[in-house]
Amino acid sequence: MKILKHIKILLVVGFAFIGINSAIASAPSIKVSLDSAYLLMGKTTPLHVELVNDASTSGQLLIPKDSVCDKVEVLRILDADTSDLGSGRQEIKLDILLQSFDSGMYRLNPIKYVEGGETISSNQPVLKVLPVSIDTLQTIHDYADVADIDRSFIDYLPDFVVDYGLWILAIIVVLGIAAYVIYFVTKKKTPFAFAQPKPVPPYEKALQELNQLRSEKLCEQGRERDFYTRLTDILRIYLQGRFGINAMEMTSTQIRNTLQSNEETRLSKRHMEQVLEIADFVKFAKVRPLPDDNVRAFNSAMQFIEDTKPQPEPEPESESESEKETTEGNKTETNKK
Repeated sequence: MKILKHIKILLVVGFAFIGINSAIASAPSIKVSLDSAYLLMGKTTPLHVELVNDASTSGQLLIPKDSVCDKVEVLRILDADTSDLGSGRQEIKLDILLQSFDSGMYRLNPIKYVEGGETISSNQPVLKVLPVSIDTLQTIHDYADVADIDRSFIDYLPDFVVDYGLWILAIIVVLGIAAYVIYFVTKKKTPFAFAQPKPVPPYEKALQELNQLRSEKLCEQGRERDFYTRLTDILRIYLQGRFGINAMEMTSTQIRNTLQSNEETRLSKRHMEQVLEIADFVKFAKVRPLPDDNVRAFNSAMQFIEDTKPQPEPEPESESESEKETTEGNKTETNKK
């Protein structure tokens, strides 16, 4: 009986020990450490923070943003590194960069971790900040040599040029533009005039557009309406440029009457009438012309432009030819006498 009693006691103690170990293993832990307990004033040193907890928990690590004690400042917090320890445990490591400008020995405040209403604090290491040796001017120092600095062009300019250089440059530019404008105005020229492209004569422009229209072969594509619209527009623009007739705003009847009253177009108006007649049927009556009608209309437009093109001006007789005719006339009169 005593043996059974002892066995029960051992089992109870064993189960209690296992429960305590599992509870300890599942509890979070946090600790901090320094690379060195000594720090030269003004230098920096990292404070290593190690946190072990369950990966499934959502605790919060409280890290001070300004300082870890009265005289030790937090310069920067580096990125954290998380590693898996297995069994649902994880380890979080991060470094806090510390700096101090006051010599002395300081105990750092603990880093805290809050989880499930409980707060866990880390250990508190001690950091000794060593002062920097300073020359107390007990020895006499000589003057430093004159520094040889690099000089630029602006260093040799007078002060008023450096201070008002932009204003002086602006005044020079304004005076230059004014002089340029005055020069061209006095010469009766237009300043800043760009070369204008030479205008294409109405006759040449009409021929170019007719050749372009023929190359597009709209009638072969079944687009007779577009063909006759383009053809009549070319002729209307030609009448505007060649004779000053505002044909774009006129009806076909008005164009016929205007061509009849103009001596230069009276004889050739029949070609224009043929084009307008077929075009009106196609555009308004929606009549589909035959291929021969299309060729006839295009040739009539071409013939109208050729018949009404400007005639070349006669070249003036040269002085040598005039003198020759005068000499021959004088000889003829002398022979008669």
